[in-house]
Amino acid sequence: MLTVAALYHFARLDDPAALKAPLARIACANGVRGTLLLAAEGINGTIAGTRAGVDAVLAHIRALPGCMGLEWKESTAETMPFGKMKVRLKREIVTMGQPDVDPTASVGHYVDPAQWNALITAPDVAVIDTRNDYEVAIGTFAGAVDPGTRSFRDFPAWWQANAHRFAGKRVAMFCTGGIRCEKSTNWLLSQGVRNVFHLKGGILKYLEEVPQADSLWQGECFVFDGRVSLTHGLRQGRHGLCHACRRPLAPEDRERPEFEDGVCCHRCTGEYDEADRARFRERQRQAARGELTFQEYSPSSEG
Repeated sequence: MLTVAALYHFARLDDPAALKAPLARIACANGVRGTLLLAAEGINGTIAGTRAGVDAVLAHIRALPGCMGLEWKESTAETMPFGKMKVRLKREIVTMGQPDVDPTASVGHYVDPAQWNALITAPDVAVIDTRNDYEVAIGTFAGAVDPGTRSFRDFPAWWQANAHRFAGKRVAMFCTGGIRCEKSTNWLLSQGVRNVFHLKGGILKYLEEVPQADSLWQGECFVFDGRVSLTHGLRQGRHGLCHACRRPLAPEDRERPEFEDGVCCHRCTGEYDEADRARFRERQRQAARGELTFQEYSPSSEG
């Protein structure tokens, strides 16, 4: 059984480029695969490997400037969910496109999973899912508002257009692991919203710690690796992936007439032209022959 660690940490890194090669070396030397993003604002990513290998990489990250307080969420995988190890330099470790956002300065109030149910069922609380529309489509908390955003950078515009709906309310926000809420709650504070809360450790921590009998989570949680979705207890879910549009698919979605493996699904059938389809079919043939890694076959977007 392999260990999977989803992690992020906001810290001021003066020279992220200098950290890239040593981080890649320690991961590869220990047989760890996945994707890690480095930026001036910190580190974000998911890695998988043996217990000892993942521990070695986590120890290296915690030794980086300002990263001693790194926290991570762990789950398991029976097979390696990543094709190779990638360490990338980015402008942001999760893209919001708001240059003044600084989670190291202030964020909303953290709420532990054990207290989350009581908060989100209070009558004066608006619960907002900060994830992308395709993530929300396969699972969310009961009663949560879905902004319907295609990417996280769309969230500020959505909030500005809808802020009036939440006047006088406390705002509770959540995402997969917590990183998007760090930025979104900081941004809401800058917009004058004072009573902002977010789920500590994100959905993954909630699914790990809250018994299913007590849970207000409905459906599965999308993850950006080869497992695609997780359920209570962080067990692998039933969803697969459309390798054309990278949206999650339930088993019954693969039976629909619009589905062609690696080429299209019912959600993206009108989004690509025939030249794209030809390219996707060739990629599918390469994948069937084992010539592509998981990232090359279905590159992840944001975590």
